[in-house]
Amino acid sequence: MNATVSPKTKTEHGAIRFVAISRINSAPSDTQVDIAPAKRPQRTMLDGRAVSVVPLNPSSHAATLFDSTRGEENERLWLYLFEGPFATRADFDLHLKQKASSEDPLAFAVVDKPSGDAVGYASYMRIEPAHRVIEVGSILFTPRLQQTIGATEAMYLMARHVFEDLGYRRYEWKCNALNAPSRSAALRLGFTFEGVFRQHMIIKGRNRDTAWYSMLDSEWPKRKAAFERWLDPSNFDASGRQKVSLSAMNRASEN
Repeated sequence: MNATVSPKTKTEHGAIRFVAISRINSAPSDTQVDIAPAKRPQRTMLDGRAVSVVPLNPSSHAATLFDSTRGEENERLWLYLFEGPFATRADFDLHLKQKASSEDPLAFAVVDKPSGDAVGYASYMRIEPAHRVIEVGSILFTPRLQQTIGATEAMYLMARHVFEDLGYRRYEWKCNALNAPSRSAALRLGFTFEGVFRQHMIIKGRNRDTAWYSMLDSEWPKRKAAFERWLDPSNFDASGRQKVSLSAMNRASEN
């Protein structure tokens, strides 16, 4: 079935409401697949040029993460997350300790290489080796990391690890359907929009409809090529501005 609908409409309050953004071109499949399970992700380091993705370590990462996410000016960072904001360092430290001790979600810090500071975190979650399905989520990027080369590189490193090292066939991204920045980020990174689960969760006392996105192993070679072309230093001018957007590269790869 092929289906195309308007990518976005505006509500009466002027906010963007995403309806559907992808073109569905593939029919359902029951093809035979290799039943060998994927590997479970471990606490390992993924090294890039601008950032490293490392196992979350509260003793090393808490100070800079708390300083970068506290206060009224940063409350928006926590709006769509399951936890936070945290009023005190003690509460934040407890949160990080719980996050760092979990196996699923499995949390990683994003570390800025020049300074060595933790500037965000993200997790592998809903890890299902038998079905070779895994999700990236619980993402918190501080203002210092947002809209930087390092932010994109962190997502590239985590996706590459999932497909090339661990052997997963489906990589998921989910977010609150009202979270327009996260939805835009998923599409920019090359995920495909699959729909909205209505009344999926209750988070912080409020309804959450969840938007689902995915990237498949069969799509990864093109996504990888686009990531690497975008991340190449030649794609940026002397002031650090991109010459060609990642979204444009992903669109070109489909033509």
